[in-house]
Amino acid sequence: MRRSSRLPDHFEPNPLSQLLAERRAAGLEVLDLTASNPTACGFDYPEAEIRSALSAPSVLRYAADPQGAPTARQAIASYHGHGLRAEDLLLTASTSEGYALLFKLLGNPSDEVLVPSPSYPLFDWLARLEGMVARPVSSYFHERWHLDLGALEAAVSERTCAVVVVNPNNPTGQFLSKTEWKALTDLCARRNLALLVDEVFSDYALEAAGDALSTTLEERDPPCPLFLLSGLSKIAALPQVKLGWIAVRGPGAADHLEALAFLADQYLSVSASAQAAAPALLALAPSLQAQVRRRLRANLRALDASLAAHPQLSRLPVEGGWSVLLRRPALEGDEACACRLLRETGVLAHPGSFFDLPADGHLVLSLLTPETVFREGLARALPRL
Repeated sequence: MRRSSRLPDHFEPNPLSQLLAERRAAGLEVLDLTASNPTACGFDYPEAEIRSALSAPSVLRYAADPQGAPTARQAIASYHGHGLRAEDLLLTASTSEGYALLFKLLGNPSDEVLVPSPSYPLFDWLARLEGMVARPVSSYFHERWHLDLGALEAAVSERTCAVVVVNPNNPTGQFLSKTEWKALTDLCARRNLALLVDEVFSDYALEAAGDALSTTLEERDPPCPLFLLSGLSKIAALPQVKLGWIAVRGPGAADHLEALAFLADQYLSVSASAQAAAPALLALAPSLQAQVRRRLRANLRALDASLAAHPQLSRLPVEGGWSVLLRRPALEGDEACACRLLRETGVLAHPGSFFDLPADGHLVLSLLTPETVFREGLARALPRL
């Protein structure tokens, strides 16, 4: 039977995933320093309020709106501020679905989107599943991460339809600077490109530079079509609710929203419960974010204290987000190092190569990890690096 070429050639796990599965099957301990599911990280969720929000009477009525329930969109617009309106928004079941809709909107088969690298590996598959190509363009590190705007412009071809950036980036934590933002939007306007900005981590600034762009919504009239993506998964630490959104600004915004609504109408994937709960869950978000930020800062302090005893190791700045890049001597490949750590210490870390770090010598740790697990994992792992 034929199968689409959009799919992987095989579904065999990589060596680290295989080793992890074998270890867990054998009942061996795993100290997971890659934890990214907030609901499994020991936070104190207001259970009664969340249950109440998800059981609103309106969930018993089906009132399909391709753009999403107006009450939910108004709550999201109010949360973001910066002049955002309910009519500027389209709801999705996740940011991943948002990307899928946007790639359908903007591109044809074999068209390209440019993605500054390092970045989360999801983009490659989301583009491929739409018959498109996500073309990585390397950023560079000099005291902090920077977009290579010259490389981005050089990478634009007749097949390029959009640029995708994450603000702050995952896993580097890089916020766009205001200078980079101005140059990026000018580039997109000049080359007739759309700009997709993922801001799911924008509420989690840690060591942001003074010129950091906290949100691209600061510019109400961008010179290029701008599509901002976010959702409850990170904003309210509720990935299971499955509610994301796309905010549209810039030239042709009304036409783009009309086309997105047409696409969304073919699926109508956003649940009534998620839409009904959105206003209440967004009201709870600040208290949940405060817990997350305390965890991120505590683990960053623990890492800095631990690194003091290991001068061969260092970390890169964490401007925002939930991850930290640990820099180590590149005596072995990143994946080989991660596998060795798991075998020898039971500590799970992500290799930097999983995120297209430009060279070996990096591990990616999650600052969301419960503090006791994080500290014990550091105590076991750092002496082996």
